[in-house]
Parts: sequence; C-alpha cells; structure tokens
Amino acid sequence: MSWHRLKAPSLAEQTHRMNIHKSLEHRLEVAKAKNDQQLIHQLEAEMKYFS
Repeated sequence: MSWHRLKAPSLAEQTHRMNIHKSLEHRLEVAKAKNDQQLIHQLEAEMKYFS
C-alpha cells in the first residue's frame, strides 16, 4: 500500500473530528445566547465525549 492510502483515513478522521468540534462550539454559542441551560449541559457533555 502506498503512503497516501495509509495516511488518508487518519486525515479524514482528523478533519471529521475538527468539523464536529466546530459545529458543537457554534451550537454551544447559540444555546448560551438563548440561555438554554438544558441544551448547554447536553452540548458540554458532547464536547467532553469527543475530546
């Protein structure tokens, strides 16, 4: 197998995790702006899970 085939899945995985993190950060900002405590707690738990 070539180097690119071995490296590609890990790069895709890293990009996927970064996208999840960015999405969670944005959703958390919106929840805080709306003062939605239940959603804030849920999103903070999700961020810990993905960290």
